[in-house]
Amino acid sequence: MRCGFCLPACPTFAETGLEAESPRGRIALMKAVADGIMEPDQAFEDQMNHCLGCRACEPACPAGVQYGQLIEQARDAIEDHKEHKTWVKVTRNTAFKAVFPHQQRMKWVGRGLQFYQKSGLRTVAHATGAMKLFPKHMRDMEKILPDASGQGVVEKIGDRHPAKGEKVATVALFRGCIMDVLFTETNIHTVDLLTAAGFEVVIPRQQNCCGALHAHSGEAEGARDLARRNIKTFKDAGVDYIVSNAGGCGAILTEYDHLLHEDPQWRDDAVWFADRVIDISDLLVRAGRSLDFSQGQQAGEPPVTITYQDSCHLRNVMRSADAPRKLMRSVEGAQYVEMKNADRCCGSAGIYNITQPVMAGQILDHKMEHVEATGASYLLTSNPGCLLQMKHGIEEQGIGKQMKAVHIVDFLHERMQK
Repeated sequence: MRCGFCLPACPTFAETGLEAESPRGRIALMKAVADGIMEPDQAFEDQMNHCLGCRACEPACPAGVQYGQLIEQARDAIEDHKEHKTWVKVTRNTAFKAVFPHQQRMKWVGRGLQFYQKSGLRTVAHATGAMKLFPKHMRDMEKILPDASGQGVVEKIGDRHPAKGEKVATVALFRGCIMDVLFTETNIHTVDLLTAAGFEVVIPRQQNCCGALHAHSGEAEGARDLARRNIKTFKDAGVDYIVSNAGGCGAILTEYDHLLHEDPQWRDDAVWFADRVIDISDLLVRAGRSLDFSQGQQAGEPPVTITYQDSCHLRNVMRSADAPRKLMRSVEGAQYVEMKNADRCCGSAGIYNITQPVMAGQILDHKMEHVEATGASYLLTSNPGCLLQMKHGIEEQGIGKQMKAVHIVDFLHERMQK
């Protein structure tokens, strides 16, 4: 298909106006390489890596082209034939093989970050100018990192939680790796919301990283290994739903069936797994008992204004956009204002804001213009990467006194009648 409906949906095309920066252009480049018309040189690799992977092109495509699968296959093929410098090899192997696949090692990362943040090292690093040794975009992200934890949700509250009142269903929480280290409280609040809505919640201890970073970075086999482990763990738990509170994780979980479609041993179980994955907002709206979000609202108090930045993968892959908005509109004392281009990527895109800081910065600058125009006191989102990017944007614009970026789960939990 070469109709071009994807062009206006693409953030990088919107920024540059270049055909090669669009999904249609990138598919043409992939085809040219596959047909032997051009070499997969550095320029080709750069163009593939310049894609955010937000997949806004997919809902816009009248033919249903699965662009996300194409870009992941292209990146995987590049990695199969690329010779990295030694330091890059060490970094990739450490991240993709030694750390992310192992939940306990992620806890050690959390403990290390927690020590840095709480021991005074962070203060010393800022006071001595040591942080200037790092690029600006990394210094900016370090400023807005939340307090890390060496204990995840299971270590803090246990792995099984009964429903309050009559049980609706049994669900398993996908706790994530980054989510469990940097947003432990959000995972705990997720359990509280689910049990209050009538769900029994189990948190399988043997679960591991979802594999999203692997799949997006050309490490497809690593992603498949993680998928197999997660499928076995969650199937053994015997649950009705598998709940995600991070759009990026949820999206790859719903595509385990594609990830393992060529594996006859795991194909059917992968379909079983993918069919049960659901975002917490969707589950609360579709199947949960109605919750009362009126906590803290005083009589006669003016409503607080809230707005929402879509998680690209939640909206474009999991196709969930209405449920979060329905929940926000149900909060007593909150006035929801729709942000212009809320469905446009914020520039976070996994680790894109680290690997492609210039383009990510341009996209964020335009996003913040729309954020400020809402006049909201709270900017909500449904993905940890988006949340950090929004915190960064608020910090850059110097509007932290007027606006706060919050995960939708934390906002709802604060206002839920306990």
